[in-house]
Amino acid sequence: LMNIKLSPRLKGIEMKALIGITLLLFTFSASSSNDITFWDTPQHGGNSFNRLPPTQAYYEALRGYGATWVRLSYDKWKPADRDFLMGNADGYRTLQAADLATLKASIRRAHAAGLKVVITPLSLPGMRWSQNNHNQFDDRIWQDKKYWQEAALFWRDLALALKDEPGIVAWNLVNEPAPEKQGKISEQASAEALKTWYQQQANTARNLPELYNQIIAAIRQVDATTPIMVDGGWYGSARGFSGWPAALNDKRVLYSFHMYEPYEFTSAPNARRKVPYEYPGMVTFGGKQVKWDAAAIDRWMSAPFVWAKQHGVPANRVVAGEFGCVRTLQGCKQWLSDVLTVLDKHNAHWAFYSFREDAWDAMDYELGKKSVPWSYWKAIDDNTPDTLERHSTEEFEPISRRLKQSL
Repeated sequence: LMNIKLSPRLKGIEMKALIGITLLLFTFSASSSNDITFWDTPQHGGNSFNRLPPTQAYYEALRGYGATWVRLSYDKWKPADRDFLMGNADGYRTLQAADLATLKASIRRAHAAGLKVVITPLSLPGMRWSQNNHNQFDDRIWQDKKYWQEAALFWRDLALALKDEPGIVAWNLVNEPAPEKQGKISEQASAEALKTWYQQQANTARNLPELYNQIIAAIRQVDATTPIMVDGGWYGSARGFSGWPAALNDKRVLYSFHMYEPYEFTSAPNARRKVPYEYPGMVTFGGKQVKWDAAAIDRWMSAPFVWAKQHGVPANRVVAGEFGCVRTLQGCKQWLSDVLTVLDKHNAHWAFYSFREDAWDAMDYELGKKSVPWSYWKAIDDNTPDTLERHSTEEFEPISRRLKQSL
């Protein structure tokens, strides 16, 4: 554009039009090559793990609270074949055109509402999400590197198909990988034990960082700019990166962890106990009774930030991709507040779990502490839209108050 020679006859409105086009092209060029800058300042959003593609009203409601991004998963949507978008996790061949069209339409609705989108598969080839796999954990990708090749091909195809869609600000390569689960290492293992374990896995299919590097290299063949978001090991544990010997090869990577500790408190099984654990309080953790309070949460959540600093990763490249607790539990609001206080301290990006989920109400804080009516479950059985009304509640306040700051 700097080399354009203007005709002496180009005056008035013609000159203004050319300047306008020039600025438009410059703006497009800058935005398309600087997607990572979105993550330079704290971004707060919500997770969308719904069984039906979210409506325009859904996205507008999330943006209305002040959310700037949505972590969008599609694996619960009705697929054209066995598994949505990739056809069959037993062997990837090509993207399913009808599923791709459904996903594009949802991305565009989110964009129209003013939300940025992070695409988040729950499954990869050889790693079918357990809830789509008869509740069986799928360990194949952690045993056979042929699935690494298929995962890389899937992501190359997906990035090529979606990279020009407006509003996408990251590819989250897979939700909550767990190569450690059948790898003889405890979920509560120390950082030192995890380092030793990852050293032992250096040449095996359980080497999560190397799987990520292989997928990222495939994506970069067709998409040089879109940021990559990666969950740490052990289902995205705060210690999920602690065993990694180095940061990934690509500089446009966001490192995401999930926070549900202590799981014995935050989870649905606790809500069904005759005497549920309360927060703050003593909770079973790693086979021991441990006091969980604000200080304990701070200590646990420090791990990804410590790892990032040790490996030259800027703090603004660390993301709390999920956090939540069952809304009916005594102390859930305080737990949310304590988690968010730690994230505030780090000026961290985050996305709460979850926003208006139509398949599981336990962490839908707009419902307060009330049980959902029979109509909610009937809609699930009939696979029809959830029509339950939501509104801001006391239980949602720790989240909604912070979201409002983005308005």
